[in-house]
Amino acid sequence: MTRLTGRAMRVTIFIGETDLWHHKPVYTEIVHRARKAGLAGASVFRGIEGFGASSLIHTQRLLSLSEDLPVAVVIVDAEDKIRAFLPELDELVAEGLVILDDCEVIRYVGREKSK
Repeated sequence: MTRLTGRAMRVTIFIGETDLWHHKPVYTEIVHRARKAGLAGASVFRGIEGFGASSLIHTQRLLSLSEDLPVAVVIVDAEDKIRAFLPELDELVAEGLVILDDCEVIRYVGREKSK
């Protein structure tokens, strides 16, 4: 099991829900590559409303259903591992925003594997 405490780095990738990579959602590809790279974990969050560089507002409100809601993928790990993963994001994120933040991991505990 990966141990992660103390200083770390968070990368957050803001993309559209309908962004695709070889007919699969980009967020799915990011999560699978993060796992393959041995990163501590990745989570995908679906936004209910937002806009980006294009200034188009995407919303889930009933009267204006969007087909491209904002999605954020968040990955936290040691700085060297996050920075080593950035070229993967360069390849996958054609439109969107990628940000890095220093953070502190207070608790990181997974489930025990069944025998």
